[in-house]
Amino acid sequence: MGEIEKMTLESESLIDDRLNKLKELMPEVFSESGIDFDKLRLELGDEVDEGLERYAFTWPGKADAIRQSQMSSTATLRPRIEKSRSRDGEDGSFDSDNIYIEGDNLEVLKLLQRGYHGKVKMIYIDPPYNTGHDFVYKDNFGNSVDNYKEQAGLAGQSNADTSGRYHSDWCSMMYPRLRLARELLTDDGVIFISIDDNEDRNLRILCDEVFGEANFVSQLIWERAYSPKNDAKYVSNSHDYVLVYAKSIERFVIGRLPRTDEANARYKNPDNDPRGVWKPSDLSVKTYSPDSDYPITTPSGRVVEPPAGRCWSLSRNAFRERLQDNRIWFGPNGDSVPCIKRFLTELKYDGMAPTSIMFYKEVGHSQEGAKELVSLFDGKGYFDGPKPTKLLQRLITLANLSTGDIVLDFFSGSASTAHAMFLQELGKDDRYQFILVQLPEPCDPKRDAYKDGYETLCDIGEGRIRRAGDKIKTELEESNRQLKLGEGPKQLPDIGFRVFELDESGIEKPEPGQLLFDVVKPDRSDMDIVFEMMLKWGLELTLPVEKSEAAGYPIWSVACDELVCCMSRGLTIEALEAIADMEPRRVLILDSVLDDTLKLNAVQIFKHAGERMGCEIELRTV
Repeated sequence: MGEIEKMTLESESLIDDRLNKLKELMPEVFSESGIDFDKLRLELGDEVDEGLERYAFTWPGKADAIRQSQMSSTATLRPRIEKSRSRDGEDGSFDSDNIYIEGDNLEVLKLLQRGYHGKVKMIYIDPPYNTGHDFVYKDNFGNSVDNYKEQAGLAGQSNADTSGRYHSDWCSMMYPRLRLARELLTDDGVIFISIDDNEDRNLRILCDEVFGEANFVSQLIWERAYSPKNDAKYVSNSHDYVLVYAKSIERFVIGRLPRTDEANARYKNPDNDPRGVWKPSDLSVKTYSPDSDYPITTPSGRVVEPPAGRCWSLSRNAFRERLQDNRIWFGPNGDSVPCIKRFLTELKYDGMAPTSIMFYKEVGHSQEGAKELVSLFDGKGYFDGPKPTKLLQRLITLANLSTGDIVLDFFSGSASTAHAMFLQELGKDDRYQFILVQLPEPCDPKRDAYKDGYETLCDIGEGRIRRAGDKIKTELEESNRQLKLGEGPKQLPDIGFRVFELDESGIEKPEPGQLLFDVVKPDRSDMDIVFEMMLKWGLELTLPVEKSEAAGYPIWSVACDELVCCMSRGLTIEALEAIADMEPRRVLILDSVLDDTLKLNAVQIFKHAGERMGCEIELRTV
């Protein structure tokens, strides 16, 4: 440690991340001036496509969309404790593991790259369907926060289907967001995307490019309507889609549905087999093999041949083995066509495989989603088209979450995802975390939401989470008061959330030749700066933050001294030594509280402390 490193204020670059991965995989293709493409071609051999003509999906603005995903962000996320809620539902607390972010999701996805890269197990998004009437983000290459503020003021703006760039604008909006989202997924993670016929075709091609065609899992069909519309001009559309892509199809394990009483009822035990209930399975198959085409004599003496054009699924020897093991069933009278006995206890998987069609009787319909929201807001419909929580719960089940897994929704709308996760956790030991992102689009002043004090969509979303949490808490308390003998009380899930707001960096950047004594902007608190440093250092935003002291000097400690921030004047050598004794992994000191002597001492103090710890302490200034 020769000198103190300057803290970078830019988000993780997608280009840098991919270059690092390539360098780790193929260091030999890198030269002093960059990538040696001749060497890269040699290493890749026949996989290099040097033809002039190839299949590709493109549109006007695709190159700009790619650059949008590659551009880093200097913005930050400011904590809003007054809007936040505790784990047990108390307002104004900041201890929840859930996060709600007010801001442009493109910038937020960039900011999350350091702390949440490869950590999100499930992503669900319900983006604009591009119907010609819904809002579509108009991204630009200007200042990220200025762009965000511009977006937030565009209520009611739509992507008219008469526009010459109708589909192009939508693709340009989705493409960089999908690229950034992929980087956040765990290796066994999965993304679900709701869409309808307007952009289903283009979205499928976009996802094939971003996630890889081989990682396509399914295109689920959701029966969103329970009755036809007779005023439809052509066909009454009763469904939407949910596209499903894995980060890596080899690593993704889909969650299976609980077995139903109806499914279990198909298993019986008419012959009192000690192995338990079973159901008969057809012994014949369509794939013909002469070795498996043979006659079978039933116990009654009747000779049975395979159906025409088919054969048995078992060879002669395999059939005899199963017959001896009492795994062949000839019916109660011993005269039926033979079947294989499939035992319930020997099923390869627990639960039932999901089907590609999700019927409204199982996962709810669009009106049910609207009714859920209306019931929470005292009979008023503040939001159009919310998804039913049962649909989201189905997708959460398919994602196969484990305790501690993170779910991201960056088009969160009315916050149905948060509500569904609360319900999914009820009565279970598993606890998940959500990150919701929503642009604070203004509500229409003519509608009830605005008149009732909900100025933005974020206000509605946060209000929905509060009301859903309160309802669950009340119902759970009532249920626990009526427990039967032997029943234990159900635990309340984390019904809180931490609110963050996208804003420009709290650190002043001096103009050329300008010296700044205090780099912190006057409207920022110490807490604002601490969370900005956490974000830029790649620490999760739910880690505990405490104000403490070191030799009488005020410090901020993150995650039990994982990061220590020194931001007050009056820093002393004694304080630096006390901080070093805490054995922190990272230390940040504002330039404004350091003189040349303290800088030299800080370098030596933390160098020696790192030697004692057996690892280097990262020391940075800003």
